[in-house]
Amino acid sequence: MVPSKFFLTKGVGTAREYLASFEAALRDSGIHRQNLVTVSSILPPQCKQLSRDEGIALLKPGEIIFCVLARNSTNEAHRLISASVGVAIPAERNQYGYLSEAHLEGRTDEETGDYSEDLAAQMLATIMGIQFDVNTSWDEREQVFKSSGKIIRTTNVTQSAIGTKGLWTTVIAAAVFLE
Repeated sequence: MVPSKFFLTKGVGTAREYLASFEAALRDSGIHRQNLVTVSSILPPQCKQLSRDEGIALLKPGEIIFCVLARNSTNEAHRLISASVGVAIPAERNQYGYLSEAHLEGRTDEETGDYSEDLAAQMLATIMGIQFDVNTSWDEREQVFKSSGKIIRTTNVTQSAIGTKGLWTTVIAAAVFLE
């Protein structure tokens, strides 16, 4: 199976039990009725991105779906957690792209999203021969990557939350593949 479509989704859940908080995050993301199989970081060539609503509408209860899944959990009060999936799409439609996962603590949505997006773009840039300095900021590298004409777009989906006393909090971010 080589997916032809994908969509991005995210969610947060809180419950007394760890597993119940994960289930609540899946519900919030809209992928709670499916069986998830996690895969690594390759975005197939010509894989079209759908909106979250379009993608969820194509899912069937009990279906096995493949996804790149980032998740993070805490039961510590006031702990900031985040999960993100970054996407790097090449300009050449017959070339594969990259997805990356980030599971961080103490970082905002924007910081975690930039981090995951940067990881995906760096992986794509290395196979395309784009020279870049890893010591520069994401904003600077992003300009180098996009001005090369080889990376057309980067994006991310990110969820963060702050832990609540006496409860588990789970955040997830996912890129879900469809045929």
